[in-house]
Formats: sequence, C-alpha cells, structure tokens
Amino acid sequence: MSWAALTSGGKDSILACQKAIDSGNDVGFLVTVRPENRESFMFHSANLDAVAVIARVAGMKYVEVRTHGRKEEEVADLEQGLSCLPVDGIIVGAVASAYQNDRIAAIAENLSLEVYAPLWQMDTKALLSEVARRMDAIIVVTAAGGLDESFLGAHINDGLIRRLQTVASRHRINLAGEGGEYESLTLDAPFYTRPVTYATAEIRKTADRSELVLGGFA
Repeated sequence: MSWAALTSGGKDSILACQKAIDSGNDVGFLVTVRPENRESFMFHSANLDAVAVIARVAGMKYVEVRTHGRKEEEVADLEQGLSCLPVDGIIVGAVASAYQNDRIAAIAENLSLEVYAPLWQMDTKALLSEVARRMDAIIVVTAAGGLDESFLGAHINDGLIRRLQTVASRHRINLAGEGGEYESLTLDAPFYTRPVTYATAEIRKTADRSELVLGGFA
C-alpha cells in the first residue's frame, strides 16, 4: 500500500508519519493544507513553508492544498486534493479531536482510503515523552493562559514537559495542545536525512495568540 501523510510539520502529524514508517508502510507524500483563515477549524497555519523542506529531506513528494479555511468547505478542499493522489491510505496525527477524526473518516470513506491514526486516544504524557525522545520539535504558537512568550522556540524535552504539566494543572489546558493551546514544528525526526534549519525568527502577537514566525527554511 502507498500512503500520504497529512501534516503541518507539527509534532503529532510527524510522529504519526514516523510510526507509519516504523510499521513498514510506504509513505510517498506529505500533504499540507494551507488555510487563508488563521482561525481554521481543522488546520494549522504557522510556518507551513517548512513542510516542503521536510518532504525534501525525507525523500517524499510535497503536496499543498489551498483553502479559504471556512468551516466544512476546507474539508471538501482537502478531499479534492487527496482525490488526485495515487495512494491507498492517509496518515493523520489526531489525538483526541472527534471533530477532526470524524471528518477525516468521512473523506476516507468517500475516496475508499484506509486511515492510519496511531496517536488516537494516546496518553498525552506518553506522546510528549516519545516526541522528546525521538524528535526535535519546538513550540511556535502559544494561545492559552499560562503559556507566555518564554515557551516560543522551546524544544520539547523532559524539562519543557514538566513546565507544560504545571501549566496544564493550573489552567486546565490539554497537555499535548490538542485544543489549540499551542502549536509546534518538527525540525528533525528519524525519517529525515538531516535536520531542517531556519535563518530568521520573529515573534508576532495578537490579543490571544503569540507566534514565532520562522523564515529561510533549508
């Protein structure tokens, strides 16, 4: 079987792709949905330029699906993009979002595709520990109480996990950021031939969101 991995470059989708490869699956495509709407219900928007580089260092084909990011329309846009690919299944990094899981399942059924979701209902502490052990991922967006600018650019390691646990206990956020509390970018993973690098970094803030905007990916 041939597979396409849906990814924003974040820790969950890259870990799911890694687990698919570990299981012997042939992953030929990295598919990124680029929403115009930063408040997309389904997709991240931060630092998506990195994914084309990830695909290159992984020896995979990069596929970008453009969408306005309007609720439900963006799901149809993804389905249209996937319908053109010569694959038998899709890999997703969903952990606990029923909204995301249900819509991916509907797309797969419509296109007669298998779904591989190895992180579904995974313990969040175990998930972060595996990320810390196997990959190099950094936080690039914070959007919840207790997550200040000091988290931006921080590498997900044992020390950061302890900091996130403290915030989660005080502010009742999802430890893995599944509710959009934070977003990440994976700079290295076992299936990369080398780490992804960047040349510039800038922090941009709005009333309820801080983003580390990176550039010059290579």
